[in-house]
Amino acid sequence: MPIPPQIASFLKRLVWVDRIFGVLVLLYILLIFIAPASGWMALTQLLLFIFGFWIVVRLIRVWGRRAIWRLRNRLIVTYLFIAVVPVILILTLASVALYALTSQVAMYLVTSELDRRVQSLQEVSQRVLESDRAGRPDVMRRMAELFYKDKFPGIQMILRTGVGVTRYPTDGTFPLPLDGWGDTSGVVQKDGEFYTWSHAKLAEGDFTVIAPLSREYLSKMVPNLGVVQFLLVRPSTAGKSHLKIGDSYVEVQKDSTPPTEPLPPKANSLDVEISWPSPVSIEMWDSSGHQTNSLLLVRSRPSAVYAALFSRMTAGVQGLVPVVLLALAIAFLIVELVALVIGITMTRTITNTVHHLYEGTQRVMHGDFSHRIEVTGSHQLGELGNSFNQMTSRIEELLVVAKEKERLQSEIEIAREVQNQLYPKKVPEIRTLRLTAVCKPARMVSGDYFDYECVRESKVAIAVGDVAGKGISAALLMATLQSALRTELRGSMEAAAAAAGNGSHVSAISTSTLVSHLNSQLYAYTAPEKYATFYLAMYDEPTSTLMYTNAGHLPPVLIRDGVATRLNVDGTVVGAFPFAQYDESRLDLKPGDLLVCFTDGVSEPENEYGEMFGEDRLVELVMRNSHRGEEQIIQSVIEAVEQWTGSPELQDDLTLLLARRQ
Repeated sequence: MPIPPQIASFLKRLVWVDRIFGVLVLLYILLIFIAPASGWMALTQLLLFIFGFWIVVRLIRVWGRRAIWRLRNRLIVTYLFIAVVPVILILTLASVALYALTSQVAMYLVTSELDRRVQSLQEVSQRVLESDRAGRPDVMRRMAELFYKDKFPGIQMILRTGVGVTRYPTDGTFPLPLDGWGDTSGVVQKDGEFYTWSHAKLAEGDFTVIAPLSREYLSKMVPNLGVVQFLLVRPSTAGKSHLKIGDSYVEVQKDSTPPTEPLPPKANSLDVEISWPSPVSIEMWDSSGHQTNSLLLVRSRPSAVYAALFSRMTAGVQGLVPVVLLALAIAFLIVELVALVIGITMTRTITNTVHHLYEGTQRVMHGDFSHRIEVTGSHQLGELGNSFNQMTSRIEELLVVAKEKERLQSEIEIAREVQNQLYPKKVPEIRTLRLTAVCKPARMVSGDYFDYECVRESKVAIAVGDVAGKGISAALLMATLQSALRTELRGSMEAAAAAAGNGSHVSAISTSTLVSHLNSQLYAYTAPEKYATFYLAMYDEPTSTLMYTNAGHLPPVLIRDGVATRLNVDGTVVGAFPFAQYDESRLDLKPGDLLVCFTDGVSEPENEYGEMFGEDRLVELVMRNSHRGEEQIIQSVIEAVEQWTGSPELQDDLTLLLARRQ
């Protein structure tokens, strides 16, 4: 049965950790039925925990990467780390510090009041000691009834002298202190109960005043503060308890007695309960002079602590403090809201621009260069959006230019193929004359022209031309020149054939006449600035005579017996002036003669110093290689020109035609 594609895709995405976890889950389910209490079950549970924790961590990392892929989420996470987390830490630290400070203040209020109560008992002892012996019982009674009975509920005084023991109240039953006690005061513990007391040593006895410190009494020392109580502790070891007071380890005994004084009511939801124990040095009733540590626990609320702390302020100040705190809280809230709005606005500016840029790049990737992103604001991100829009606009323009260039390139390629068809494909079969020619355009098409064509049975026309300019326009004029020349030659041949059929005398074809006709046609049918240099020759094989007309072209060179001779120039360029007149020159070719016809693409290329190749260098090169074949001579000339310019690219159209008399 084939696996569904969804399950197959899910299994393919699982890594080895996921597969092991899946196997452990199956093993765990199997062990539940066959060995639930075995060691294998415990080992499987441990491995499940380890690999499960590993998978959870990996999933959190994957989810985190996906969550912060968008810039907006990444900025939010960044703000959490650089703003929210420090604020939370500061608030946490402030809360802990406020909790500790409030607890310490509450503890200070209680302990300071307890110290005042102890001091007041010391004053009782001092007054009794300062009175005469006979009047001490009366002083003790009057002070207790006037000043201390209400302040210290359950207070007892014991005056022990050589004549007996006097108590207040007279029915008091508190046991006598041990004889070893000296002058002391503070808190004493007896049978698990706590008392505040003062003990003074007399010459013939002692005086003791003691009052119980019940939880209710301690809580009322500072009104409306909360619950105050002493905690019973007992010695312990470091192994059983981690609470250390002074140099001793202690263990706090549980107090199951519910408090009679409730905590103050909450002022608000933040008015939490605070609880803080503080070690207090106490004395043990049964061990004279021996001190130990106990814990004084205060449970209260911040509102109660602050109320007790500021209770001594005037009414105006008490009313002003909440107003000031409220005003500060409102000011802080307003500042925070303004900062939040500014932060959100700036974040949206950043994320919107980046999101638009991302969408724009996606559109560009799919070839839509007409898309423009929305730009708002005059800032760097806005300039980035403008730059993106300018970039896509220019790319769109370049694509149009590239398409147009591609179209022109295709058309030029077609023009090149057409022009190649215009050059002669076959060399005329003349027994006494061997023709070789080459044309290399500087661009895709050439403005140079060469041609040869048989006229009658024993004559051949040779033509070389150079159209002004380069490129398409020059190539079109070159095609016009070739078409006009062949039309003139064909017309001359038809006229000669008609004369021969009528028995008339056949006149020789005049090169000057042909060139004049060409000049008239080019001037009439081309722009005034279009012209060409032109060389036209007519070779008569029976007489080895070369009749030619040079219309402003570079003079061809005749190499005969190692001597170079430049031929005549018989008139100006064709196509420039309608009234131009052309002459005709005559040359008798001898066996071995080499006629070199060329354009300025051979003689005028410049090297890196601006020096032209020159006709003299060309003539010298041809004379040095005249014994070689015509194709070899042409190849040596082309290589010499390329070496002279230092580049295989031609500076101008290059045409070279060689005619050797055999």
